[in-house]
Order: sequence, then structure tokens, then C-alpha cells
Amino acid sequence: MANYVFVIAIIIVALSAIQSTSITFTERDLETEESLKNLFEKWVAHHGLEKDLDNKAERFNIFKDNVKYIHEFNKQGHSYHLGLNQFGAMTNEEFRNMYAGGKIDRQRITRSRAIGGRYMYEKVEDDISITCFDWRQKGAVNPIKDQDQCDCGGTFSAVASVESMLFIRNVTEKLLSLSEQELVDCGFFTHGCSGASVNDSFVDIILKGLTTESDYPYTGKQGTCKSFIPVANISGVEFVTPNNRTAFTIAVHNQPISVAIDASSLSFQLYNGGIFDDESCGFNTTHAVTVVGYCNSIGGDNYWIVRNSWGTSWGEGGYIRIKSDVRYASGLCGILTDPSYPIPTNIPSPPTSTYHDSFSVE
Repeated sequence: MANYVFVIAIIIVALSAIQSTSITFTERDLETEESLKNLFEKWVAHHGLEKDLDNKAERFNIFKDNVKYIHEFNKQGHSYHLGLNQFGAMTNEEFRNMYAGGKIDRQRITRSRAIGGRYMYEKVEDDISITCFDWRQKGAVNPIKDQDQCDCGGTFSAVASVESMLFIRNVTEKLLSLSEQELVDCGFFTHGCSGASVNDSFVDIILKGLTTESDYPYTGKQGTCKSFIPVANISGVEFVTPNNRTAFTIAVHNQPISVAIDASSLSFQLYNGGIFDDESCGFNTTHAVTVVGYCNSIGGDNYWIVRNSWGTSWGEGGYIRIKSDVRYASGLCGILTDPSYPIPTNIPSPPTSTYHDSFSVE
């Protein structure tokens, strides 16, 4: 077990400094063992693993299984496609253990204040006239980050939501890049790299604030806590009405929203682009991400624009579009089950936020 963890950690460490996309291949690359080995070596070089990949024979066998699966899947004409991203030589079990292994408990923290026992956007009309909206186009979203081998997707999701909210609400003059590492090292609720939830991370930010990423850079592992004067604070967190697509759309239109999703499938692991509609994606949430936009159209594409924290090699430059018009209320991959967002200090909530269930630290 120790060797297994060490090998996977080496793969992830080596990839952390690389910002690239998946590589392409043709049927000719799959024809012989030699051509597959050449493709594998191309993949290794593409992701900078020449000196760091232990047990190449075992990794090659896993790679062969994945590349054949990708090839057969992509021939079927789905709304999304798979690719040889940085996870191309990992089994799905290895991937789940490293990136999507733990069940994220819904709203795990105890709320210190509940107003009316209700949620934000609980009573709303479907009056969003803009069919597609993307906070990236407003300059309100930072470049993609990479959580590396540290299981702290909830922390990255929370920090991304805070960064965008402070800029959108004019709390900061420019879009700041805040420190996830400060939460990993110093957070009381975030528990280092042990899979803290988004809401655990929000509470730690309420308690201590955050400094910038440049002052407290990310290392991919828990270290000794360092003391910095915070440059950003929030006063609380509000929860969007769960399992309500209209409420969620309005919330995303106001600011990026943190959500928990099921990211454990092989199709999610190898996702490379398109509108993800894998209905085998379950409701037991295993990872946290940030929704930064949406597209709703009659007779057209309907999806959420989701920011991940696995670097730019995965997905559409680090993003995934998840189908939004599905037949179950919880949304694909459980994306509507537990949405939340931070609120700034001493600034009112958005005007459309009439009812809510919130917590804060006085």
C-alpha cells in the first residue's frame, strides 16, 4: 500500500508543474504493441514524466486499457469526449483514492444562526432572460489552479468562490488570488489534506480571513502554519435552495457558487471536452468544484460551466460543462444537492435573496 501511494504521489507531483492538454492519437497508434508503446512514451514526454514514472511496465498496461476505452467511447458519438489527460495511466480505483474517494457530508458544519429555516432563492420565478452567462467573460474568475496530491477540493472551491465574490461585489479593486495553502496549513475545520468540505473551508475563512497566494504559495501538502495579516474576509455563507434548477441559475447569475459533485467515474476521470451527460454519475458527492456560468436554451445546449482544481490538462482547460436539463431534481452528479456561496463583510446580500438558511460568526 505504501509503494502504491508513493508511486501515485510521484505521478501527481511531476504533473503539478505542467500546464498542458491531453494528447491525440489515431487508430494506427493502437494497431501494435510497438505503436502503443510509442504512444505511451509520447504521453510520458508530453506530461513531463520521463524521470519520475516508476514501474513503467505496470503503468503501460493501465495506459493501454485506458486508451482503448477512450477510443471505443469516442467512436460512439456522445455529447462529450474522453482524452489522454494526466490521469491516462491511473486505474479508476487509484484516481478515486487520490481525487474522488471520500463522501462529502452535506452541510456538515453546525450553523450558528438560521433565519426562518429557509434557503436563499427559495421563492423565485423563472425570469432569467439571459440564456448563457459566464463569469469568466466578466474577468471575475482566476486562472485554473491545481490541488495536486492534496485532497482539498473543498478548499479550492471555497477560495475560488471568495475570490470572485469579492471582485464582483467591489470589495477588492482587482481580482485577487488567495491562498489555499493557508487553509491547508492553518485551518481548524479544514483538516489539511483530509478532504474538508466547502463549508468547513468557508468557516475557517470567516474565523481568520485569507492572505494572498503570492504571500503564502501552494505546496500540495500540509505544512507548518505561518502567520499573515489577512487581506480578504467574509462574514458568512448562504445556502441556495437544493434541488432547484431555477434557484441555482439565479444564484450563479449573481456570483460563482460552490457545489459538491460525484467525480468518481472513469468518464469523469478522462473527460476531455463537450457536454458531460453520463447518467451513471451518482448522487454521493466525492469532490467540490465551483460553478461559474450556465447556458439555458430551448431546443439547444443546456449546461453548467464548472471550474475544477485539477490543472489545465484535465477537461476543457480545467473546466467541464455538465448537462443541466436532466430528469432528476438533484442534477447530474448531484450538482444541485448542496450549493453555497460566501457573503462579504458588512455588505447586504444580493437583492433577489429573500429567504435563506445561513451561518456566520459574530
